[in-house]
Amino acid sequence: MTVSVTAIVLTHNEQLHIGRCIASLKSNVERIVIVDSGSTDQTVDIAKRCGADVYTHPFRNYAAQFNWALENCAVATDWVMRIDADEYIDAELAGQMRSQLPTASMEINGFVVERRVTFLGRMIRFGGGVSPQFVLKIWRTNKGAVENRWMDEHTILFEGKTANLSGLLIDDNLKGLGFWVDKHNRYATREMIDALNSEFKFFEESTSVLSAQTLVKRAAKKNVYSRLPVIYRAICYFCYRYFLRLGFLDGRAGLVFHLMQGLWYRLLVDTKILEATDFIRSNGLPAFKVMMAERHGLRI
Repeated sequence: MTVSVTAIVLTHNEQLHIGRCIASLKSNVERIVIVDSGSTDQTVDIAKRCGADVYTHPFRNYAAQFNWALENCAVATDWVMRIDADEYIDAELAGQMRSQLPTASMEINGFVVERRVTFLGRMIRFGGGVSPQFVLKIWRTNKGAVENRWMDEHTILFEGKTANLSGLLIDDNLKGLGFWVDKHNRYATREMIDALNSEFKFFEESTSVLSAQTLVKRAAKKNVYSRLPVIYRAICYFCYRYFLRLGFLDGRAGLVFHLMQGLWYRLLVDTKILEATDFIRSNGLPAFKVMMAERHGLRI
């Protein structure tokens, strides 16, 4: 039995993942929408063969692309689901969707699910940060959107309450460590833009209802992490995740994951913030925007 849900997946060269993602959804949701941004591999062909509706649209950032999908892909189901191409749902979450969504009270406009990340072939269970993470992934149509940020963009509800679904949303990227490094380098540039936005006002950020976990994390980042010395705070953050949040219990995979995602990545973001701040103060904001477009294809 499918549920009145449209699952929206943004893709670019995801032939390794898209079939698995669609397979986990197909018998559980009414419609699967793929919004592709110019894939040169077999992503689009696989998605069509699997029964998804495929749209194409040029990519600016995740928030703009997903919100374009909400407005232009004729969503007519009761619910919308946000899922990435390298993610899939387990059987327990699928069953929860089938049983809980059709009977949800009208005051419930969104559902929070548990997301787990796999790294070096092992599911990361400890350390906080991004795994496990409780995220708003399903919401009533026209009751939510993706907040306007360049990085760490969450789903926002315009009104109403959320409830939790058990089961897992699993992030299992198969492209290897080289891709992971390249992706996080791009993420660091986007996070640098978000970090500097409060001072230089590149764009207006969304303001609406966020999940409780997101609000806590944002408050901690703003009131604690951002006040620590740049560069040194990355070392503090790694120690917090690896020792205090028991990241070491995930063995070798946990050590490498927290070194890479909790230390190296945070160092990279901070270094980009320092570099960009110096550039803006020496050359001005218009020159910075030109540089972002030329180097990274980002128009802010």
